[in-house]
Amino acid sequence: MSERSVPYDLTAERSVLGSILLERDAILVISDQLQPADFYLEKHAQIYTAMLACLAQRVPPDLATVASELRRQERLEIVGGLHVLGELVAEVPTAVHVEYYAQAISRAATLRRLIEAGGTISALGYNERGALETTLDQAEQTLFAVSQRQRGADFVPLSTVVQQFFDAAQADGDERVVPTGLLDLDRRLNGGLRPGQLALLAARPGLGKSGLAMSIAYHLGVRQQRSVGVVSLEMGRAELLQRLLAIHTGVDTRRVEGLTRRGDPAMLDALGVIAAAPIAIEDSAMLTVMDVRSKARRLATVRPLELLIVDYLQLLIGDTGTTSRVDEVSRISRQLKLLARELQCPILALSQLSREVEKRQSKVPQLSDLRDSGSLEQDADIVIFISREEHANEATPDGVADLHVAKQRNGPLGVVGVRFDAPTTRFANLETRRG
Repeated sequence: MSERSVPYDLTAERSVLGSILLERDAILVISDQLQPADFYLEKHAQIYTAMLACLAQRVPPDLATVASELRRQERLEIVGGLHVLGELVAEVPTAVHVEYYAQAISRAATLRRLIEAGGTISALGYNERGALETTLDQAEQTLFAVSQRQRGADFVPLSTVVQQFFDAAQADGDERVVPTGLLDLDRRLNGGLRPGQLALLAARPGLGKSGLAMSIAYHLGVRQQRSVGVVSLEMGRAELLQRLLAIHTGVDTRRVEGLTRRGDPAMLDALGVIAAAPIAIEDSAMLTVMDVRSKARRLATVRPLELLIVDYLQLLIGDTGTTSRVDEVSRISRQLKLLARELQCPILALSQLSREVEKRQSKVPQLSDLRDSGSLEQDADIVIFISREEHANEATPDGVADLHVAKQRNGPLGVVGVRFDAPTTRFANLETRRG
């Protein structure tokens, strides 16, 4: 029985290269989805690398410019000379199918990576000395890297980084920025949260951490139709839905269920609006940080996540091998930070504060008040505290709340005021309750 060969499609590879040489704008269609490493033949990868170099230099990648770039890189003869480029052009009658050919190359490349991942996972399975949870996580991460086509282990040339930075700076707006919907807070955060960031939202119990998190989820998921994942270890999915309905309708959370049961038209309309939002909820009460990583990865394969909310951090089960709760929470925060970078979306993790804040005359939280702090302050890119002086003074909890940006790696610190509506648990702009 003959040995099976790995998947590849040389016809598709030649057709893609020929299409680009024939129609120089063809590369604009596929440059985001096809990388040099996707090509099976090394000479094809080198030709495509030269084409991308032309594109980066704002030079149309035609026969003459690609040949010139290959000559500059001293690779023209390695790929077969100028006549090879001419053959690629002659083989393709039209560039209209370039995207189809690119997809064929990408599919074959993914299958090759899957075969490689299978070998890696097989080796993990034979290693009986490792902890089972760790082994499963490594295996899943290997598969996830294939599905997401991640290449985090590769070095990126500084020229590529410069080009990406320049393109982002020249764009009308950063589409990856995740706004909270609270205008003053977004201004303080230079537009909102960013991919790869771990943001901590902390307060003593009863001050509205979950309400603020769901207000942000509502703004992003319902109003902007952007993908949000919510990991809730404290509240069930029905309670979270009630809060979203209360935020949307302005109806007291205690009346939402009754109005829905009676078929209130406004509530039924709200249910339809909420149902269409790309918000996914995981409400298991007992989750490890590895469970969160696994579930978030699977959700991200369905639709790229733009925000992951964890409510709340201290309820996650950490590494059972740690010697103290501080070490456990430190490991959890570090794993969440790594997950934010892996998924390339911000994670908003809610956190409790220690009782020390209640013992001081000033009730304004400090970074040292983070409960089981350990490395929470170190791992977080942003730390936001909620304080409500009227609540501390035992007055009505409805009214104005202060959001203290106590840490921000790349921005200013400070305090912004927001409106808090206790019956609906909604946080809004000070200008209007419905802002």
